[in-house]
Amino acid sequence: MSAPQPTGPLVTRASLATDLRTLGVQAGETLLVHTSLSSLGWVNGGAVAVVQALRDALAPDGTLAVPTQTGDLTDPSGWGNPPVPVEWWETVRATMPAYDPALTPSRGVGVVPETVRTWPGALRSGHPHTSFAALGPRAAQIVDGHAPDCRLGERSPLARLEELGARVLLLGAGYEACTSFHLAEYRVPYVLEDAGRPGPAGWAPVTEVAITADRFDELGADFERDTPVVRGRVGAAEARLFPLADAAAYAQKWLPVHRPHPLL
Repeated sequence: MSAPQPTGPLVTRASLATDLRTLGVQAGETLLVHTSLSSLGWVNGGAVAVVQALRDALAPDGTLAVPTQTGDLTDPSGWGNPPVPVEWWETVRATMPAYDPALTPSRGVGVVPETVRTWPGALRSGHPHTSFAALGPRAAQIVDGHAPDCRLGERSPLARLEELGARVLLLGAGYEACTSFHLAEYRVPYVLEDAGRPGPAGWAPVTEVAITADRFDELGADFERDTPVVRGRVGAAEARLFPLADAAAYAQKWLPVHRPHPLL
């Protein structure tokens, strides 16, 4: 029995680039992209075609940035998807390879960011948990100086993207994936947490601001209700386009009211 044919739509590099330009992606701009490849349709060329289309729309003087997070390089005591047995924890900590921007694959962010990470000329930031990769003339400006104790705050690529006037493209991804909201978590009352990770000299305890995407879907809905957000279709996917600075500023006001931290 043969497998069923895909239902489509058939999507190509050229059609994606056209859709991106129609949505409003501008040549020369800086764009932080969150993606869901499966939502786009049947993409001829897969993630490679998507990255090519994004670069076509941005043109050579535009810069593409993506999250390339590595949440598996964390303390196993906090893992839940899936968890590992308690009796494994010490061995996992002792043997976990340290983060290497050139070698460590991204995890949990999809195949498109991983494709960007491995693209010729791509640069990647140095944080062991929440790195970003970028392609284009402003890539170094975005990824350089990512502090090891600042996942998504003022000394991270998010703040550099904000300074550059970057826009966010949610390409089939929802607001729960919007890292820009995390920048606001550093600008409201916060708590600290242990965020240990493997290092060259063994397990390294590090204190970080506690972050969570809890209720980001509600935050995104309110943001979209109150703030201009460009909406459209790219392939079969619903797409949203908005300034990163607008998202961070809105979240900075919304979070203390709607999601006050229970420990404060």
